[in-house]
Amino acid sequence: MNVQDGVVIHALETEMDGKPVEANVYEVNGRKYAVYIGERVSLAHQVQIHGPAVVKDDTFVGMKVLVFKSYVGERCVIEPGVILMGVTVPDHRYVPAGSVVNSQEDADNLPHITEDYPMKGLNKSVVHVNTHLAKGYLTASNKG
Repeated sequence: MNVQDGVVIHALETEMDGKPVEANVYEVNGRKYAVYIGERVSLAHQVQIHGPAVVKDDTFVGMKVLVFKSYVGERCVIEPGVILMGVTVPDHRYVPAGSVVNSQEDADNLPHITEDYPMKGLNKSVVHVNTHLAKGYLTASNKG
């Protein structure tokens, strides 16, 4: 996972008076989570993930995005400045910059990532660069 500057990850209570609060969790692979962030996910500068929320594998979440009570599928691109509220974004979709998506109908109609979508490989590149950057920091600090 690549978590950049100013990212906030927050969840609501998952238990009250000893009883589970099912409305505040998502199930992923048979387990319940207040917030679940998958493998090779990039959360860019100032992203807010407010649970219950899921961001699945190989997804890029752009600068100043709010994911609130939403589920984002695999291999998605959430462009900068987006607000997602109470929706499920299907796999392999992108959300155009500045969009507010607060109905499932709008989420279902989001465009598919195609070969000509200019940011289709963005997350892979961002994860690669930041993984190598972290390795460089570790190498430098071990020499010091």
